[in-house]
Amino acid sequence: MAAARPARARALLQQSVSARLQVRPPEHGAEAQWVEIQRGLVIYICFFKGADEDLVPKIVDTLLNVKLSENENGEFVSVLELPGDVLIIPQATLGGKPKGRKMQYHANIEKEKGLELYSQFVTLCEKELAANAKCMEAGVLVKHGTYGNRQVLKLDTNGPYTHLIEF
Repeated sequence: MAAARPARARALLQQSVSARLQVRPPEHGAEAQWVEIQRGLVIYICFFKGADEDLVPKIVDTLLNVKLSENENGEFVSVLELPGDVLIIPQATLGGKPKGRKMQYHANIEKEKGLELYSQFVTLCEKELAANAKCMEAGVLVKHGTYGNRQVLKLDTNGPYTHLIEF
């Protein structure tokens, strides 16, 4: 039996009733900056060493089309079919492995390459939702966090309803 190939990315999905993410902390008298979504999906994403541009479309297709959201009839549908907002959060801690009493992140991709893949991921998600007639008609939003920064998240969910998917 062949050894399993190591994961190249990991995504954590949570249903959202509403979510608010601080993308810039308050500084020098200026207020904090937030992005916000309503009903939809929060996607936390982490890329590992070995991830490349060819992987991004597969991840986007899977995450936007997996049937995790409940519609008004109680049927499970994708965020595209709902239609729902999407909040994308870069989450390097998804790549952590415990070693003793500490966490190590040796499998995570280099910061510059991770930023590049994250930017492509966000752009492709925006394009997919913009190309979907149901999402356009409903005024669906795609919002995202900033790569490489600590951020504050406020999330109301109709769960807990959390799924981890590896690529």
